[in-house]
Amino acid sequence: MVKVDLITGFLGAGKTTFIRKYVSYLLDQGEKICILENDHGAINVDMMLLSDLRSDRLGIEMVAGGCDYDCHRRRFRTKLITMAMLGYDRVLIEPSGIFDVDEFFDILHEDPLDRRYEIANVLTIVSADLEEDLSEEADYLLASQAAQAGRLIYSRVQEADARAIEAVTAHVNRALAAIKCSRTFSPGENITVRDWDRMTEEDWQEIMTAGYAETGFEKRFSMDETGFQALFFMRISIPKDQVLANIRRIWQDPDVGRIFRIKGFLIDDPDRETWIEVNATAGGTRVTPIPRGQEILIVIGEDLDEEAVDAYFPARFSTTHVR
Repeated sequence: MVKVDLITGFLGAGKTTFIRKYVSYLLDQGEKICILENDHGAINVDMMLLSDLRSDRLGIEMVAGGCDYDCHRRRFRTKLITMAMLGYDRVLIEPSGIFDVDEFFDILHEDPLDRRYEIANVLTIVSADLEEDLSEEADYLLASQAAQAGRLIYSRVQEADARAIEAVTAHVNRALAAIKCSRTFSPGENITVRDWDRMTEEDWQEIMTAGYAETGFEKRFSMDETGFQALFFMRISIPKDQVLANIRRIWQDPDVGRIFRIKGFLIDDPDRETWIEVNATAGGTRVTPIPRGQEILIVIGEDLDEEAVDAYFPARFSTTHVR
């Protein structure tokens, strides 16, 4: 049977970065892997960020977005049926940051997928600089993903001290208690707190054998009822430096709503056809040179005022709600 790992995590937690590290380890173990990008959006930036990893032992697939929930669920199921026949040892599923984990369990327990796949691990990435003051809906999303994880994996720990680690752990446990989930997490037991560039063999083995928990909790929101949105901006009409300046400014503007993450690609030098990847959260903006890209920024947040956000990034192409 093909093993399946689900990699969840709140918006901007660092799922794609973790997957790059995890894939490198799994390939070293001799596994043949496929990464499945399961995103409701019509454009998948994370898939583009992983595209350079393709090889004869690593495939990358995407569940096409831009459709309603039921359509997306059918496409997800059909894609898994097809992939089961391609000889992979393990499939890593990276969903949107707005994701109902029950969808994963429901589909994998259906015939014929329950005869072709073995659920190996559910891993939830949590940023060590997680904002303390999240909305009830955001805390619910955080808790619902953690509730069924075999292990939490903290990102950006190299930028956090012991007090920050203690605070984010307490936040997760409070959010779990709020949805009447009996689970608790603690570093050293079911949380990995390690700089991902310094992972040991023991760390990776704990992650590979983390398993999962189908734990009960009070379901308070459906993903259709949340105020989370993604605004897509293409062919932005202002220069790159102005875009980056606006990204830094927008976090201080209360009129735009609550932004969790801005990600995408910008042209760095049109003459040399070079690109940069942009990944921004309230904690700062990371800009990384990349060999190729697509001119797009995605602003992801909660209860966004589209007109207010538009003013920062003129020439918006489309808007879609994310799940």
